[in-house]
Amino acid sequence: MGAREDIVKATADGREAGERGDPPTVCPHPGSSTLRTAWIRGYARARPVADDVDQDVAD
Repeated sequence: MGAREDIVKATADGREAGERGDPPTVCPHPGSSTLRTAWIRGYARARPVADDVDQDVAD
């Protein structure tokens, strides 16, 4: 797998972890890895933003 494919997979894996509700500490990539950044980006996309959650409760 090339670097681009690895980044796409790490992003998708992070998104799946976020959708399952896993804690961010389950990221399998070391802190110095670009793949960790991609994983966290995918994870963040799947998690609700605090403002969105507050908005849903207020409605």
